[in-house]
Amino acid sequence: MKWKKYTIQTTTAAEDYLSAMLDELGIQGVEIENNIPLTKADQADMFIDFLPELPPDTGSSAVSFYLEYGADHSKLLGEVKKGIELQRQFVDVGEGTVTSSETEDIDWMNNWKAYFHSFKIGDILIKPTWEELKDDNSACVIEIDPGISFGTGKHETTQLCIRQLCKYIQKEKRMKVLDIGCGSGILSIAALKLGAFRAVGTDIDENCMNSARENTAMNHISEDRAHFYKGNLIEDAVLQETVGTECYDIAVANILADVIIPMAPVVFRHVKKGGIFITSGIIDFKEEEVKEAITAAGFHILEINHEGEWVNITAVKE
Repeated sequence: MKWKKYTIQTTTAAEDYLSAMLDELGIQGVEIENNIPLTKADQADMFIDFLPELPPDTGSSAVSFYLEYGADHSKLLGEVKKGIELQRQFVDVGEGTVTSSETEDIDWMNNWKAYFHSFKIGDILIKPTWEELKDDNSACVIEIDPGISFGTGKHETTQLCIRQLCKYIQKEKRMKVLDIGCGSGILSIAALKLGAFRAVGTDIDENCMNSARENTAMNHISEDRAHFYKGNLIEDAVLQETVGTECYDIAVANILADVIIPMAPVVFRHVKKGGIFITSGIIDFKEEEVKEAITAAGFHILEINHEGEWVNITAVKE
Protein backbone atom coordinates (compact mmCIF):
# COMPACT_ATOMS: atom_id res chain seq x y z
CA MET A 1 0.00 0.00 0.00
CA LYS A 2 1.25 3.49 -0.87
CA TRP A 3 1.13 6.53 1.38
CA LYS A 4 1.63 10.24 0.85
CA LYS A 5 4.29 11.63 3.13
CA TYR A 6 4.05 15.32 3.99
CA THR A 7 7.00 17.05 5.64
CA ILE A 8 7.01 20.43 7.37
CA GLN A 9 10.42 22.15 7.34
CA THR A 10 10.57 23.88 10.70
CA THR A 11 12.65 24.42 13.85
CA THR A 12 13.27 22.22 16.89
CA ALA A 13 11.56 24.88 19.03
CA ALA A 14 8.33 24.43 17.06
CA GLU A 15 8.22 20.62 16.99
CA ASP A 16 5.89 20.18 19.96
CA TYR A 17 3.61 23.02 18.84
CA LEU A 18 3.22 21.56 15.35
CA SER A 19 2.79 18.01 16.65
CA ALA A 20 -0.02 19.17 18.93
CA MET A 21 -1.62 21.08 16.07
CA LEU A 22 -1.53 18.02 13.80
CA ASP A 23 -3.01 15.87 16.56
CA GLU A 24 -5.91 18.33 16.96
CA LEU A 25 -6.58 17.93 13.23
CA GLY A 26 -6.80 14.16 13.68
CA ILE A 27 -3.38 13.38 12.24
CA GLN A 28 -1.52 10.82 14.31
CA GLY A 29 1.85 9.08 14.06
CA VAL A 30 3.99 12.18 13.62
CA GLU A 31 7.65 11.57 12.70
CA ILE A 32 10.32 14.07 13.84
CA GLU A 33 13.85 14.27 12.43
CA ASN A 34 16.48 16.54 13.98
CA ASN A 35 20.11 16.50 15.10
CA ILE A 36 19.58 17.04 18.83
CA PRO A 37 21.86 14.64 20.77
CA LEU A 38 20.03 12.16 23.00
CA THR A 39 20.14 12.83 26.72
CA LYS A 40 21.36 10.15 29.13
CA ALA A 41 17.77 9.67 30.24
CA ASP A 42 16.70 9.07 26.62
CA GLN A 43 19.53 6.58 26.10
CA ALA A 44 18.59 4.71 29.27
CA ASP A 45 15.11 4.06 27.83
CA MET A 46 16.47 2.72 24.57
CA PHE A 47 17.95 -0.64 23.59
CA ILE A 48 20.08 0.72 20.72
CA ASP A 49 23.65 -0.18 21.60
CA PHE A 50 25.49 2.10 19.20
CA LEU A 51 24.10 5.52 18.53
CA PRO A 52 24.72 7.27 15.19
CA GLU A 53 27.13 10.18 14.93
CA LEU A 54 24.94 13.21 14.19
CA PRO A 55 25.96 16.37 12.35
CA PRO A 56 25.89 19.63 14.36
CA ASP A 57 22.47 20.72 15.61
CA THR A 58 21.47 23.83 13.65
CA GLY A 59 18.03 24.09 15.22
CA SER A 60 16.30 22.82 12.08
CA SER A 61 13.74 20.04 12.14
CA ALA A 62 11.48 18.07 9.82
CA VAL A 63 8.03 17.11 11.11
CA SER A 64 6.36 14.51 8.87
CA PHE A 65 2.98 12.79 8.74
CA TYR A 66 1.39 10.20 6.44
CA LEU A 67 -1.97 10.20 4.66
CA GLU A 68 -3.63 7.59 2.49
CA TYR A 69 -2.42 7.65 -1.10
CA GLY A 70 -4.99 8.58 -3.76
CA ALA A 71 -7.46 10.30 -1.44
CA ASP A 72 -8.24 14.02 -1.65
CA HIS A 73 -6.51 15.70 1.29
CA SER A 74 -6.61 19.26 -0.02
CA LYS A 75 -9.00 20.49 2.68
CA LEU A 76 -6.95 18.91 5.48
CA LEU A 77 -3.69 20.23 4.04
CA GLY A 78 -5.24 23.69 3.91
CA GLU A 79 -6.01 23.38 7.63
CA VAL A 80 -2.42 22.25 8.28
CA LYS A 81 -1.00 25.30 6.50
CA LYS A 82 -3.34 27.60 8.44
CA GLY A 83 -2.25 25.90 11.63
CA ILE A 84 1.43 26.46 10.81
CA GLU A 85 0.86 30.16 10.29
CA LEU A 86 -1.14 30.37 13.51
CA GLN A 87 1.79 28.86 15.45
CA ARG A 88 4.04 31.72 14.29
CA GLN A 89 2.34 33.86 16.93
CA PHE A 90 3.83 31.68 19.65
CA VAL A 91 7.08 30.21 18.35
CA ASP A 92 9.69 30.51 15.62
CA VAL A 93 8.34 28.13 12.98
CA GLY A 94 11.17 28.77 10.51
CA GLU A 95 10.37 28.03 6.85
CA GLY A 96 7.06 26.37 7.62
CA THR A 97 6.92 24.94 4.10
CA VAL A 98 5.17 21.64 3.34
CA THR A 99 6.62 19.20 0.81
CA SER A 100 5.22 15.83 -0.27
CA SER A 101 6.54 12.47 -1.43
CA GLU A 102 5.30 8.92 -1.92
CA THR A 103 6.28 5.92 0.19
CA GLU A 104 5.44 2.23 0.29
CA ASP A 105 3.99 0.46 3.32
CA ILE A 106 7.22 -1.47 4.02
CA ASP A 107 7.56 -4.28 6.54
CA TRP A 108 10.47 -2.65 8.37
CA MET A 109 10.37 -5.31 11.10
CA ASN A 110 11.35 -8.09 8.70
CA ASN A 111 12.91 -6.68 5.52
CA TRP A 112 16.36 -6.35 7.17
CA LYS A 113 16.50 -10.14 7.26
CA ALA A 114 17.49 -10.14 3.59
CA TYR A 115 20.89 -8.79 4.67
CA PHE A 116 21.60 -11.24 7.52
CA HIS A 117 23.11 -14.53 6.36
CA SER A 118 25.16 -17.30 7.96
CA PHE A 119 28.78 -16.48 8.73
CA LYS A 120 31.68 -17.82 10.78
CA ILE A 121 33.74 -16.57 13.69
CA GLY A 122 36.59 -19.07 13.84
CA ASP A 123 34.98 -22.51 14.25
CA ILE A 124 31.63 -21.01 15.26
CA LEU A 125 28.88 -20.83 12.65
CA ILE A 126 26.23 -18.19 13.35
CA LYS A 127 23.12 -18.59 11.27
CA PRO A 128 19.71 -16.87 11.21
CA THR A 129 16.86 -19.12 12.25
CA TRP A 130 15.13 -18.67 8.88
CA GLU A 131 18.04 -20.17 6.90
CA GLU A 132 18.44 -23.91 6.40
CA LEU A 133 21.59 -25.43 7.86
CA LYS A 134 23.70 -26.75 5.02
CA ASP A 135 26.40 -29.37 5.43
CA ASP A 136 28.98 -27.78 7.65
CA ASN A 137 31.84 -29.02 9.81
CA SER A 138 31.72 -26.18 12.33
CA ALA A 139 32.45 -27.23 15.89
CA CYS A 140 29.69 -24.93 17.19
CA VAL A 141 26.47 -23.71 15.56
CA ILE A 142 24.46 -20.80 16.97
CA GLU A 143 20.99 -20.04 15.60
CA ILE A 144 19.82 -16.50 16.18
CA ASP A 145 16.81 -14.29 15.51
CA PRO A 146 17.50 -10.94 17.18
CA GLY A 147 14.03 -9.57 16.45
CA ILE A 148 14.23 -5.92 17.53
CA SER A 149 17.08 -6.59 19.96
CA PHE A 150 20.76 -5.93 19.30
CA GLY A 151 22.85 -8.98 18.48
CA THR A 152 23.12 -10.79 15.16
CA GLY A 153 26.81 -11.38 15.78
CA LYS A 154 27.70 -9.36 12.69
CA HIS A 155 28.86 -6.27 14.55
CA GLU A 156 32.61 -6.00 15.16
CA THR A 157 32.10 -5.56 18.90
CA THR A 158 30.09 -8.79 19.21
CA GLN A 159 32.75 -10.67 17.30
CA LEU A 160 35.47 -9.25 19.53
CA CYS A 161 33.58 -10.53 22.59
CA ILE A 162 32.95 -13.99 21.09
CA ARG A 163 36.64 -14.40 20.26
CA GLN A 164 37.51 -13.59 23.87
CA LEU A 165 34.91 -16.05 25.17
CA CYS A 166 36.52 -18.71 22.97
CA LYS A 167 39.87 -17.88 24.57
CA TYR A 168 38.89 -17.73 28.22
CA ILE A 169 36.08 -20.27 28.71
CA GLN A 170 37.32 -23.55 30.16
CA LYS A 171 34.70 -26.27 29.98
CA GLU A 172 36.21 -28.39 32.75
CA LYS A 173 35.79 -25.54 35.27
CA ARG A 174 31.97 -25.37 34.89
CA MET A 175 32.17 -21.60 34.51
CA LYS A 176 29.39 -19.15 35.26
CA VAL A 177 29.05 -16.15 32.91
CA LEU A 178 27.37 -12.78 33.48
CA ASP A 179 26.17 -11.16 30.23
CA ILE A 180 25.44 -7.45 30.83
CA GLY A 181 23.32 -5.81 28.14
CA CYS A 182 22.47 -9.23 26.74
CA GLY A 183 20.30 -8.05 23.83
CA SER A 184 19.37 -11.07 21.72
CA GLY A 185 21.26 -13.33 24.13
CA ILE A 186 23.92 -14.20 21.56
CA LEU A 187 26.87 -13.88 23.96
CA SER A 188 25.15 -15.98 26.63
CA ILE A 189 24.36 -18.62 24.03
CA ALA A 190 27.91 -18.52 22.67
CA ALA A 191 29.33 -18.92 26.19
CA LEU A 192 27.10 -21.92 26.90
CA LYS A 193 27.84 -23.53 23.53
CA LEU A 194 31.56 -23.07 24.21
CA GLY A 195 31.30 -24.95 27.48
CA ALA A 196 30.17 -22.55 30.21
CA PHE A 197 27.96 -24.23 32.79
CA ARG A 198 25.50 -21.39 33.37
CA ALA A 199 24.82 -17.87 32.00
CA VAL A 200 22.93 -14.97 33.54
CA GLY A 201 21.96 -12.05 31.30
CA THR A 202 20.62 -8.59 32.12
CA ASP A 203 19.23 -5.84 29.92
CA ILE A 204 17.15 -2.71 30.41
CA ASP A 205 14.64 -3.64 27.71
CA GLU A 206 11.82 -6.17 28.03
CA ASN A 207 12.03 -7.04 24.33
CA CYS A 208 15.53 -8.35 24.96
CA MET A 209 14.23 -10.69 27.64
CA ASN A 210 11.80 -12.28 25.20
CA SER A 211 14.36 -12.43 22.41
CA ALA A 212 17.09 -13.93 24.61
CA ARG A 213 14.80 -16.61 26.02
CA GLU A 214 13.47 -17.55 22.58
CA ASN A 215 16.96 -17.77 21.10
CA THR A 216 18.19 -19.84 24.03
CA ALA A 217 15.35 -22.33 23.49
CA MET A 218 16.05 -22.35 19.74
CA ASN A 219 19.60 -23.47 20.55
CA HIS A 220 18.35 -26.35 22.71
CA ILE A 221 19.72 -24.86 25.94
CA SER A 222 17.74 -25.84 29.02
CA GLU A 223 16.08 -23.12 31.08
CA ASP A 224 18.09 -23.98 34.19
CA ARG A 225 21.34 -23.01 32.41
CA ALA A 226 20.28 -19.53 31.22
CA HIS A 227 18.50 -16.86 33.23
CA PHE A 228 17.65 -13.36 32.01
CA TYR A 229 16.62 -10.38 34.12
CA LYS A 230 15.34 -6.94 33.13
CA GLY A 231 16.96 -3.99 34.89
CA ASN A 232 19.86 -1.60 35.18
CA LEU A 233 22.69 -3.41 36.94
CA ILE A 234 24.42 -0.13 37.82
CA GLU A 235 21.52 1.32 39.80
CA ASP A 236 19.22 -1.56 40.75
CA ALA A 237 20.31 -2.96 44.13
CA VAL A 238 17.65 -5.69 43.99
CA LEU A 239 18.94 -6.85 40.61
CA GLN A 240 22.52 -6.80 41.92
CA GLU A 241 21.47 -9.07 44.77
CA THR A 242 19.45 -11.31 42.46
CA VAL A 243 22.32 -12.03 40.07
CA GLY A 244 24.74 -12.57 42.98
CA THR A 245 28.15 -11.23 43.99
CA GLU A 246 31.63 -12.75 43.64
CA CYS A 247 30.21 -15.76 41.81
CA TYR A 248 31.08 -15.26 38.13
CA ASP A 249 34.12 -16.62 36.34
CA ILE A 250 33.52 -14.29 33.40
CA ALA A 251 31.53 -11.08 32.94
CA VAL A 252 30.99 -9.80 29.41
CA ALA A 253 29.61 -6.38 28.51
CA ASN A 254 29.13 -5.38 24.88
CA ILE A 255 27.67 -1.94 25.48
CA LEU A 256 28.57 1.74 25.18
CA ALA A 257 31.80 3.03 26.69
CA ASP A 258 29.83 5.59 28.69
CA VAL A 259 27.98 2.70 30.37
CA ILE A 260 31.04 0.51 30.91
CA ILE A 261 32.81 3.32 32.81
CA PRO A 262 30.33 3.55 35.72
CA MET A 263 29.64 -0.18 35.51
CA ALA A 264 33.24 -1.32 36.09
CA PRO A 265 33.17 -1.16 39.92
CA VAL A 266 29.77 -2.92 39.93
CA VAL A 267 31.13 -5.74 37.78
CA PHE A 268 34.15 -6.01 40.09
CA ARG A 269 31.80 -7.00 42.92
CA HIS A 270 30.09 -9.69 40.84
CA VAL A 271 33.13 -11.59 39.53
CA LYS A 272 35.23 -14.03 41.53
CA LYS A 273 38.85 -13.44 42.41
CA GLY A 274 40.64 -14.40 39.22
CA GLY A 275 37.47 -13.66 37.25
CA ILE A 276 37.65 -12.20 33.74
CA PHE A 277 35.92 -9.02 32.54
CA ILE A 278 35.45 -8.88 28.74
CA THR A 279 34.25 -5.57 27.34
CA SER A 280 33.52 -4.08 23.95
CA GLY A 281 31.22 -1.51 22.38
CA ILE A 282 34.09 0.91 22.95
CA ILE A 283 34.77 3.37 20.14
CA ASP A 284 38.52 3.93 19.72
CA PHE A 285 38.63 7.51 21.03
CA LYS A 286 37.08 6.28 24.31
CA GLU A 287 39.72 3.58 24.85
CA GLU A 288 41.90 5.44 27.36
CA GLU A 289 38.91 6.59 29.39
CA VAL A 290 37.56 3.04 29.68
CA LYS A 291 41.01 1.62 30.53
CA GLU A 292 41.32 4.12 33.38
CA ALA A 293 37.86 3.24 34.73
CA ILE A 294 38.50 -0.52 34.60
CA THR A 295 41.86 -0.13 36.33
CA ALA A 296 40.43 2.22 38.95
CA ALA A 297 37.75 -0.39 39.73
CA GLY A 298 40.47 -2.86 40.72
CA PHE A 299 40.94 -4.90 37.55
CA HIS A 300 44.27 -5.61 35.86
CA ILE A 301 44.14 -5.29 32.07
CA LEU A 302 45.23 -8.47 30.29
CA GLU A 303 44.86 -7.48 26.66
CA ILE A 304 43.39 -4.96 24.25
CA ASN A 305 42.13 -5.88 20.77
CA HIS A 306 40.92 -3.74 17.89
CA GLU A 307 38.53 -4.39 15.03
CA GLY A 308 38.18 -1.35 12.80
CA GLU A 309 37.27 1.58 15.04
CA TRP A 310 36.05 -0.69 17.85
CA VAL A 311 38.00 -1.84 20.90
CA ASN A 312 37.89 -4.84 23.22
CA ILE A 313 39.44 -4.61 26.68
CA THR A 314 39.85 -7.82 28.67
CA ALA A 315 40.83 -7.61 32.36
CA VAL A 316 41.18 -9.85 35.41
CA LYS A 317 40.23 -9.42 39.07
CA GLU A 318 43.49 -10.31 40.80
